[in-house]
Amino acid sequence: MCGIVGYIGQQPAPPIILEGLQKLEYRGYDSAGICTIDGGQAHIRRSKGKLVNLARLLAAVPMQGSVAIGHTRWATHGKPTETNAHPHKAGPVVLVHNGIIENYLTLKKDLHCNNHNFKSDTDTEVIAHLIEHEMVRGSGFEEAVRAALQELKGAYAVCLVSETEPGMMIAAKHGSPLVVGLGDREFMVASDIPPILPHTREMVFLEDDEMVVFKDGSARFSTVSGDSLTKIARHIDWSPLLAEKDGYRHFMLKEIFEQPRTVQDTLAGRLLEDEEDVCLEDLGLNDSELAQVRRICIVACGTSWHSGLVGKYLLEEHCRLPVEVDIASEFRYRNPVIGPETLLIAISQSGETADTLAAVREATIRGARTISICNVIDSSIARETEGVIYTHAGPEIGVASTKAFVTQLVALYLLMLRLGRVGGSITLERMLPHFATLLHLPALMERALRLDSAAESIARRYQHAGDFLYLGRGINYPIALEGALKMKELSYIHAEGYPAGEMKHGPIALIDENLPVVVLALKDRHYQKVISNMEEVIARGGRVIAICTEGDNEVALKAESVMYLPECSEWIAPILLSIPLQLLAYHMSSIKGNDVDQPRNLAKSVTVE
Repeated sequence: MCGIVGYIGQQPAPPIILEGLQKLEYRGYDSAGICTIDGGQAHIRRSKGKLVNLARLLAAVPMQGSVAIGHTRWATHGKPTETNAHPHKAGPVVLVHNGIIENYLTLKKDLHCNNHNFKSDTDTEVIAHLIEHEMVRGSGFEEAVRAALQELKGAYAVCLVSETEPGMMIAAKHGSPLVVGLGDREFMVASDIPPILPHTREMVFLEDDEMVVFKDGSARFSTVSGDSLTKIARHIDWSPLLAEKDGYRHFMLKEIFEQPRTVQDTLAGRLLEDEEDVCLEDLGLNDSELAQVRRICIVACGTSWHSGLVGKYLLEEHCRLPVEVDIASEFRYRNPVIGPETLLIAISQSGETADTLAAVREATIRGARTISICNVIDSSIARETEGVIYTHAGPEIGVASTKAFVTQLVALYLLMLRLGRVGGSITLERMLPHFATLLHLPALMERALRLDSAAESIARRYQHAGDFLYLGRGINYPIALEGALKMKELSYIHAEGYPAGEMKHGPIALIDENLPVVVLALKDRHYQKVISNMEEVIARGGRVIAICTEGDNEVALKAESVMYLPECSEWIAPILLSIPLQLLAYHMSSIKGNDVDQPRNLAKSVTVE
């Protein structure tokens, strides 16, 4: 998830672009860059790291021009270096891009054969070379852009300029957001509303496969294939702060609703349907090395530890390997039995968690193979492990993790498929249903998000409760733990997660008419057992909040409050169950007037012991 900005008009463009990038830095902070067209020439400045580095560079070496594009990067393909920073240039063509081009390797290979030389490791540079290739063959800039975009597979929002057309700017989108601001003979494009608000409130939201060409003080809209369009502008009457949140009251709520998109991004390019295999491009271990793994140890902290527990169920069931899940701060202070036959998986959103990093170093000393699951490119843990699976959740501003957690679960699912395929425990016949399950997942998540109003109503009903108990079985037990953690983090209400079968070994003593009990009761192999546990709660006066499968009338008759999820495979049930639990905790915190995005005493990344 990157941020792009473009401006064409009569004003000096560099300050406008820099201000716009500052409002988009939440979308990426690995590197940043700007290109202006001045005197018929493209002038590019790029810098690694946060936007402040680019600002210093522009202060030291100012730029001129009234046409410019800019970019703040969240790295996906290629490390966060100045070379990989946008804008990218090929011949006269310069562009910025947000998205993932899934067929870039195939396109890059073909372009190499046509004497195109690449300077970066990004998928984006391929687009610039494709356009240049079309222009060399005789196409004009606009025609070349249309031809190139139709060869792309994946997601893109692009903004482009060319030295051959210094008074023109082009923007287009497919699968990534792009907003057009309409002024008086001046125009802007951006990944989000905030950069545009200071300049105009009249905006057009491009749909997939739509394109706009800015030239001679006008904006001409069309499809990428060339059919003319008439677009109606919307007047946006938002405050800048509200706009940064896309109209959501809090960043956390925005991030909850971003989850289908982030899951799609984490899957993008990794499910090789034609080859019926999984591509984990940065895994670091080849098939032979993976086949030698005899034991897996997962280390993590907090929410990431819960994802590790889900991973244990996935990996043991489908790969038939023993899996141990450790809290990283405990792992580093005991004498773990690990060696070359052990694969240690470190899970960390930031990639900087001190205890998890120490566990990686301990495992390396003892000769274990190491990989990580991280959300931040080139983070310490990602660098110190032999390989990494990046989750493409984008920057997560809310301290309580939501989209980073579910993308960790997706990454573990992908790893399970890769290990199972290499080890022979997952045959081709078993692989294909898993593909179908994952491809359908974002749509199921969209349906789960419809529970927002139901979660708010339930939060209001139980807002005065002093305690909560969460019960789950099997692969959903870790989600009971995660639901309880979210309630504690956000609402400051004491909450505990338990295996449902363990309730009678202690927690049942707490149950009375004042205790809400959240029961995860989807129709799976444990369903009847969970129903029995729920009956035990009801018999003692407990107030049951059930999350069950659509059409389950039996649970609806017994529970005090119910939320329904669509029927799904038990292996993605933890992801769907996470959504109503996140929404319940969010609304409880909001109703109580707590600081949702920055709960007391908590930090986003724990980089000290």
